[in-house]
Order: sequence, then C-alpha cells, then structure tokens
Amino acid sequence: MRKTTNKPALIPKVYCNLFGHDYEVSKKVTYHVKEYTCKHCKKELTTNSNGQLIELTPKFKEINAILERIYTSRIERLKKKTFSSSIC
Repeated sequence: MRKTTNKPALIPKVYCNLFGHDYEVSKKVTYHVKEYTCKHCKKELTTNSNGQLIELTPKFKEINAILERIYTSRIERLKKKTFSSSIC
C-alpha cells in the first residue's frame, strides 16, 4: 500500500511563490477569529490574539475549536435570555 502525503503539488506552490497566496475564509471561529486556506496550495492560516495571520498548527486548531465551542454556547445562552425576557 502506498503512503500518501499532504505536500502541495509543484504547480500551485510555484504559482504562490510568483504571485502570492490567494486566501479565502474557510471557517469563522468567532466574529474576529477566522481560519483561512490558500485556494492554490492549501496552506492554512488563522488569526492570533493580535489579529495577525499565523500558520495553523495543531495547537492553534485545538485553541480555535475550544474558542468556537465557548463562543457558540455563549451566543446561544444570550439568545435564550433575550428570547425569555421578550416573552414576559
């Protein structure tokens, strides 16, 4: 059985070296933290605490997953609170 790797193909890598990356938002973690992926070479980035783009490592993937879980639960809690107070 052949072992596959996640290395990008040569053509997209050369394209990004010549023209730069073409990032698109792949995931919205919160309203200010997002994950980006290059359309050509599939390089992944995220925003750090200062708002700068950094490479998406397994550590940052875990941080973003926890942050997303906290953020969504907080939003749901606020929606329930607003909904219940508007009924009364």
